[in-house]
Amino acid sequence: MRVFRRLRPALLLLLLCALLRCAHTFYLPGLAPVSFCDKDSSGKESDVPDCKSTIELFVNRLDSVESVLPYEYTAFDFCSVASEKRPSENLGQVLFGERIEPSPYKFDFKNNEECKFVCTKKYDTSKTDEKANLDFLKKGMLLNYQHHWIVDNMPVTWCYDVEDGQKFCNPGFPIGCYVTETGRPKDACVVNSDFNDKDTFYIFNHVDITIFYHMVEHEAAGARLVAAKMEPKRLEWKCTDCTGGPMALNNKFAGEVVIDYTYSVHFEEDKKIRWASRWDYILESMPHTNIQWFSIMNSLVIVLFLSGMVAMIMLRTLHKDIARYNQMDSSVSKVPYPAYTDTHEDAQEEFGWKLVHGDVFRPPRKGMLLSVFLGSGTQIFIMTFVTLFFACLGFLSPANRGALMTCSVVLWVLLGTPAGYVAARFYKSFGGEKWKTNVLLTAFLCPGVVFADFFVMNLILWAEGSSAAMPFGTLVAILALWFCISVPLTFVGAYFGFKKSAIEHPVRTNQIPRQIPEQSFYTKPFPGIVMGGILPFGCIFIQLFFILNSIWSHQMYYMFGFLFLVFIILVITCSEATILLCYFHLCAEDYHWQWRSFLTSGFTAVYFLVYAVHYFFSKLQITGLASTILYFGYTMIMALIFFLFTGTIGFFACFWFVSKIYSVVKVD
Repeated sequence: MRVFRRLRPALLLLLLCALLRCAHTFYLPGLAPVSFCDKDSSGKESDVPDCKSTIELFVNRLDSVESVLPYEYTAFDFCSVASEKRPSENLGQVLFGERIEPSPYKFDFKNNEECKFVCTKKYDTSKTDEKANLDFLKKGMLLNYQHHWIVDNMPVTWCYDVEDGQKFCNPGFPIGCYVTETGRPKDACVVNSDFNDKDTFYIFNHVDITIFYHMVEHEAAGARLVAAKMEPKRLEWKCTDCTGGPMALNNKFAGEVVIDYTYSVHFEEDKKIRWASRWDYILESMPHTNIQWFSIMNSLVIVLFLSGMVAMIMLRTLHKDIARYNQMDSSVSKVPYPAYTDTHEDAQEEFGWKLVHGDVFRPPRKGMLLSVFLGSGTQIFIMTFVTLFFACLGFLSPANRGALMTCSVVLWVLLGTPAGYVAARFYKSFGGEKWKTNVLLTAFLCPGVVFADFFVMNLILWAEGSSAAMPFGTLVAILALWFCISVPLTFVGAYFGFKKSAIEHPVRTNQIPRQIPEQSFYTKPFPGIVMGGILPFGCIFIQLFFILNSIWSHQMYYMFGFLFLVFIILVITCSEATILLCYFHLCAEDYHWQWRSFLTSGFTAVYFLVYAVHYFFSKLQITGLASTILYFGYTMIMALIFFLFTGTIGFFACFWFVSKIYSVVKVD
């Protein structure tokens, strides 16, 4: 044990170095590369085993930064293939609204093609159904809905120049763009001065695709795809050589509209990019690393400040208090009764926190609700830790679509036992006897609130015809996981929790509660709770910006190493801030620390909610009542989960602190 204690700093340093290293890595272990070979002269497949010659392009759902509602590819009446079977999707993909399906875009490896015809779509504005399809297509261009195409499990990117000569690679490209009635070009229309007709839509009906490959050396024969880039274009109607001008569609046009969809594909060999690092060019175009380091340094400064405060209290103030208390208890028995009384009163006047030793472990009000929150918070804490740990190792990278959400849901379901155990253990220590109510609330209260909110949001998505609407079968599967696995495991955990004896406290609780003296403004509950959430939020608000961007602005999030470091810093900050305020309140002879410690850290979720409102109005361009309701509905779910998560951290930190300081003083 001593050897472990000596090696602990070195192990922590190694862990920190590993986290910093994995902050820049995202390669997913276990993904097998696919080899491609060109067809022989007779047009047949290559004889090399496990080597494909046909490259399939899959299409995903379309989304927009101006709307929370994603739609399936077929909802916009694009060219599609109805006969082919769509690939299976995992639970995480379904929850995020991903709908991957095959497309008519298929290429032969190393076979360049120019202006390949795909299909023709005709719309007669005099026919109701065709006019509705055309109007929906216009709506997609107006709200800047974007395609998401996939080749060899890799996004087809649209790379273009931004400020400072940098190149940004977007894993999607717009349907088209729109020039307003005042002549102002929107979104992608700003890239070309030819798009200048007022109240006109310009459709991206042609794409130039370039696929980069790397020849395999010293391994199996064939080549591996390392990048897929495209450039969208708009071509005139009935243009057969793909050299015409932009295709314009006036918003007030009436009659027949004909749209020909075409593509060109070229193959280029790239000897610099390896298959294992083929996502680099996408992720490196997102200039976030410097800001991430600033976030980490900012958080570390806060942690060092709090650690210094806690160390000062623990090593100086508390150590001196405990020594003088114990010295006082040893000396009072050797002096006459009047002197004992004076000395004891002096101790009471000078040291406040020991005076409440007979009440500090008194059961809190609403102990049932607090124990249920602690059980659910423990479940969320373990789920978050394990998910981030696997993500940091690379198992939940962007290449493995939906894996992050799938892992989180499965872990939550399997962690019902710790939730039931913690809730039952503390409820029993609080003196509760309604164990049936406790276990039922633990299994159904917090998950039920989340599911009810999610179900209402799903109804809105159903009404809007969005691809994010969860199918009925998946909804039944989620309920089955909850009722058939999570609930029984919660009952098992509660059984063992109630079976064990109650937590033994270091001091006895008096029968008559001690009167709490009048508190100053800063030691009253509400000001302390409000102040306690500021520092933890200060550690995460920069990281929170990138997380919200990945959710609502559809940007890739891959910096799980940074996120895991911020997670650890958040745990430390919540613990230290709660311990500090708990000590100050105990010195003020206020022994109601249980709910206060939970709410002090949990109030960070309120700051998160305020920031989410600010983010909505200042950063997003979301329009429409349905999208607004969906944004705040899902934000409330995240705020509740964050409240339980941070509140549980604060309670356990304060519980450890209170148990520790009262276990080392002599109490008569």
